[in-house]
Amino acid sequence: MSDKLDGKMVLTVYLLFSCLSSLTEANSRHLPRMIFTDKETAMKRLSLSGYLHHAPVQIVLEGDTVTAVGQKSLISFNIQNPKTPVERSVLWEECSKPSESDCNYKISVVHKREEANQMFVCGTNGRETVCCDMNFSEQSPECIPSEKLRNIKESIKDFIIMEGEPSALVESTGSADLYITYSGSKEYVGIHKFGKNRVRPATRDKVYIEQHYVGLVLSRRRDIPLQDRVYAFYKEKNRDTGLHSEMWLPFVTQICMADTGGPKNLLQFSWTSQMNARLFCGDPASRQHFSELVDVATVHADQWQDTRVYALFTNEWGMSAVCVYTIRDIDNIFTTSPFKGYSTVDSGKRPRTCASDSTKIPLETLRMIEMTSEMEKWVRPVDDSGPLFINHHHYTHIHVDSSQHKRNDHHPVLFLSLYNGGIHKMMQNKNSTFVIAEYQPFNHKTIIFSITLHPSSKKLYVNSGSELVQLDVANCAQYGDSCEECILARDPYCGWNGTHCTPETNDTLQDVTQGNHTVCMSVSKVQLPGKVFRYSTDAHADKAKGSITLPSQSKYFLQCPVSSHHAQYTWHHLDSSTSCGSREQQCLLLINSMGPEQVGTYECVLEEMGYRRVLAQYQIQLESRAAGHSSSPLVWVCLMAVLIKSLSH
Repeated sequence: MSDKLDGKMVLTVYLLFSCLSSLTEANSRHLPRMIFTDKETAMKRLSLSGYLHHAPVQIVLEGDTVTAVGQKSLISFNIQNPKTPVERSVLWEECSKPSESDCNYKISVVHKREEANQMFVCGTNGRETVCCDMNFSEQSPECIPSEKLRNIKESIKDFIIMEGEPSALVESTGSADLYITYSGSKEYVGIHKFGKNRVRPATRDKVYIEQHYVGLVLSRRRDIPLQDRVYAFYKEKNRDTGLHSEMWLPFVTQICMADTGGPKNLLQFSWTSQMNARLFCGDPASRQHFSELVDVATVHADQWQDTRVYALFTNEWGMSAVCVYTIRDIDNIFTTSPFKGYSTVDSGKRPRTCASDSTKIPLETLRMIEMTSEMEKWVRPVDDSGPLFINHHHYTHIHVDSSQHKRNDHHPVLFLSLYNGGIHKMMQNKNSTFVIAEYQPFNHKTIIFSITLHPSSKKLYVNSGSELVQLDVANCAQYGDSCEECILARDPYCGWNGTHCTPETNDTLQDVTQGNHTVCMSVSKVQLPGKVFRYSTDAHADKAKGSITLPSQSKYFLQCPVSSHHAQYTWHHLDSSTSCGSREQQCLLLINSMGPEQVGTYECVLEEMGYRRVLAQYQIQLESRAAGHSSSPLVWVCLMAVLIKSLSH
């Protein structure tokens, strides 16, 4: 009786397991092709909990040294030996004064300078802000302002910097300006400029709109420096509280770097060049649109017009999308669109170019500027396209790398952090994406605060509140040991060199656009400049054929490893076949009751885009003497472990 109950339990769990797997297959297009933990790919980790009381303000890379800048101290470690971090406290110039009673400054702004080991930092104690230069390679780094930054130090003293606000440091010969945002619903929400000229947002009849800023983008126009601009991306609380209205609206705003504010009697020290425009991200055909802006990443181009901004959105249904905008398209809206609430004729009276002296703008124009700055038209994605992708993953940050080899300059790599601490690596192919892999750098669910990529080494740094992890995102050997598997990965960082999947060079073979593995199988030898390639075209078994003898009526699970989650896994036995879901790390086949019909060869076959590979092969035999045995505890534990893992994902 117990054997029968045990068999029913095993069968029930197996069917539940199969059902869960099949439910996820319909959405496999948005699943990562492979999943990597610290067991599958190289990771180095540094605990920050004993050093920093909060998440790092910023991660700074300098050669082989990585520095986590905390609110109070710096934690540096060498990439080659991450187990010996060095902690250093910041010495503020103000703290050397005997009269200074409150020296509890917390670092809030960090910018890496062009000079080696130099950074610009700002700190606040809740009453005032100080900014300075610092050599972070020194044993006790002193924070002392240089003459170049003295104007910033003097103009920002009474300003309290909000935690996590985007900022940009603009340096020129002999001087520098700091642009920083202020989020919330209080006075002076918007972009602030500190330096030789202090400029702030204009207040409009004490009507405060709630805005939260996610990014600043500098647009330097080398041919016409007067037209240099700063763009800020933010989400604004919708004042329409109707039942069908979105809670947040996405915007981009611009200001001119040359803007110093209006004359004494109107908009003095306030922006005269500011214009705002709504961002559109959605698919009109499916009536899906995204209104809550989460994060932005910028890919700068040689020509300012071609600079791209990748904007990460979410909607009320918990879905995510990424839309791409060019500075050309944004500039076109600010240059040609009528202002909201004004006719085309009236809108034409307001200049769209940056003034050489904003204090001399006519009063009539300044009054119009004071009344409105929003454009009638919305900024749409590049080429009026839809989102790069729409899926149910909850992303929190985005980083885009377009620095790989010129052969792949049309295939940027996107890194997106998940709400549970994972990282998705995607390849962009025109107006679509391919999810190459998911990295799981942490052993528990956590929030990722930042993503930083070292462009040349392809080391990705991700940090939570208590840990910093380095990932090797160009560890190409993890995709497999055959040419076909290397090509199917569609990773712009990787290619086949004839014997291994290695970091991409001019001499490696790849097909990022299609992942067409037939480039490996079409010929046995492919001659490329300076290299001879040899490829195997025969499917083979990774697990050698072994004989397993089972007692009559016993239960047994055959195991087959899952690598690509875009592939189909099928067990073949005689004329029958059984498919597995591809979400799990193992493809299991249950022999529920061993008998003569179960005798024979079992093969687990992977099939992906026409590529076929035998992953496991078993020869099952029936024990000569009849004996009924229940399923072994080991098999039961194996099944439960796989099922629990599937539910946790």
